[in-house]
Amino acid sequence: MSSRVRLSLLPSIRCMFDDPMKIRVTGLSSQQDVVLRASATEEKGSNFNSWAEFRADHSGQVDLSRDAPLSGSYSGVQPMGLLWSLSPEVPHKHFFKKQALSPHVVSFSVVDKQDGQILAQETNERCILGDGVQRQTVTEQGFTGVLFTPPGSGPFPAVLELSTFQSEKRAGLLANKGFVVMIVPIFTGKLDLTEPFHLDQYEAAVQYLLQHSKVGSPEVGVMGLSKGAEMALSLATFVRGVGAVVAINSCSANTGLPLFYKQQQILQGLQGDLSKCIALPSGLYMVKNAMTIPTSAEHSDTFVPIEKASAQFLFAASEDDLHWDSVAYMEQMVERMKHHGRNNFEAISYPGAGHFLEPPFSPFEASGFHGVFKMSLLWGGEPAAHARAEEQLWKKMQEFFRKHLKCEANQANPTL
Repeated sequence: MSSRVRLSLLPSIRCMFDDPMKIRVTGLSSQQDVVLRASATEEKGSNFNSWAEFRADHSGQVDLSRDAPLSGSYSGVQPMGLLWSLSPEVPHKHFFKKQALSPHVVSFSVVDKQDGQILAQETNERCILGDGVQRQTVTEQGFTGVLFTPPGSGPFPAVLELSTFQSEKRAGLLANKGFVVMIVPIFTGKLDLTEPFHLDQYEAAVQYLLQHSKVGSPEVGVMGLSKGAEMALSLATFVRGVGAVVAINSCSANTGLPLFYKQQQILQGLQGDLSKCIALPSGLYMVKNAMTIPTSAEHSDTFVPIEKASAQFLFAASEDDLHWDSVAYMEQMVERMKHHGRNNFEAISYPGAGHFLEPPFSPFEASGFHGVFKMSLLWGGEPAAHARAEEQLWKKMQEFFRKHLKCEANQANPTL
């Protein structure tokens, strides 16, 4: 490595996962061509990589907050482009970040374009939990979840995340912002597609949060993506104690298996038609056309009657979602609320965003294996637009929960 070339990750090589940073290279020759590379290995061992070629300015510097790459994994001036453009070496692999206790580690290097020499290297640790945030597994009658509590005695507002599969990233990061957050996954381990869904366990989780010594909000918030979002809608509709819901790319109906509450079926399951899947030459499938758009006449027993809920709703939909038509579903929910004279909702759509809206600076996932359909699917999205949507939604979610979960919580962010 060159002793004069320096790769700087500012303000620190260790930061929170959702913190932006400045990536800067100094000590290069004027107009020198270099390649910046990033690499990371997710929890199951799959490798992800990104790269971008730059030409140094006359002072021998490259600044990603100012410079657009000549070529690479992304285009245009994108200060965090090397992070969200990380792509799997094996196609369609998901970037698993299940555990919150360990940081997301990204290795950066600067390579001379002419001779391939590594000029500088640096490692970035992107932490999920800040100092003082506690994580514990909670096993109570009816549910098992993971609880995150901020430092201090509170009182704090509480949020329940209904995650389609176990992933602690969003819940852990939200706890850094001054929320008590518990995640309860919809599916754990091997998928069981024969047992119907039950709201009772999520009601038990709501009551657990409301009784927690650090919680001061009289009601909890609930957030979810995809199947988790539609379950959040049902929870707010049929169960007391929910004051605010963030539903990301949700269906307007209960999909798949029937939904039960207190041993009574409350909703039928909306069915898709897999014969309408589109097989692509790449071996991927697009199932958007196979997912039914429910109508009130044919599918009234599957619609979630959200107009009966007292909670505030934030509906978020991706306009390039290729898993299902999230915008159409959102428009149905908005129309349903208006039809019943309700105004307890906000609706926002994101141009160019795909199905998996994650916390900001997550690797963009254009395709992946679907555990229910047992095939690799297109999720949709244009990478840069998707990354912008994740940043915007993350800020919007926090503002929404703070507004509607009134509590004298200390909102100061913990330091590392």
